[in-house]
Amino acid sequence: MRRNTKKPFVKREEADPHKINEKITSREIRLVIEGQEPQLMSVAEGIRLAEEQELDLVEISPNAVPPVCKILDYRKFLYNQKRKQKELKAKQSKIVLKEIRFGPNTDDHDFQFKLAHAKKFLEEGSKVKAYVFFRGRTIVFKDRGEILLLKFAQELADYGVVEQLPKLEGKRMIIMINPKKK
Repeated sequence: MRRNTKKPFVKREEADPHKINEKITSREIRLVIEGQEPQLMSVAEGIRLAEEQELDLVEISPNAVPPVCKILDYRKFLYNQKRKQKELKAKQSKIVLKEIRFGPNTDDHDFQFKLAHAKKFLEEGSKVKAYVFFRGRTIVFKDRGEILLLKFAQELADYGVVEQLPKLEGKRMIIMINPKKK
């Protein structure tokens, strides 16, 4: 017969980022109240004032001497902080990098086809990384690769700005193009 070796599920308490009410350990605090000057008082007095208003005493700045506290509804305070962080995260723009690969002997039709893709990518707001990959002995055609990438950048001048001119890295010659700001 097999024994049950699974551990029982234990709900993990999330540690609050702030100390509230009785969890405040210092003897004296600086209480900040809207429209009034900060007051120095004991923690017990601060808790009493918070209970009178049916709110929480929250340690806002624990590193200050004495620690700075406010009287507020802690759950509402946490909710507002999370909402602000979410809004900031939503406002951040994510940069997408699209790659386009050429060979040193890329034909004109293939070049035009890849150019059309690059134009679409830049219009969408993505960065474009175009590179010529030299396979085997084709490394002797470095000048062809550079001419190809410079022609590519020149064709995309209306759509983007060259961030990095053609540069050889190993078997790849790379050029970076940023979209133009609208």
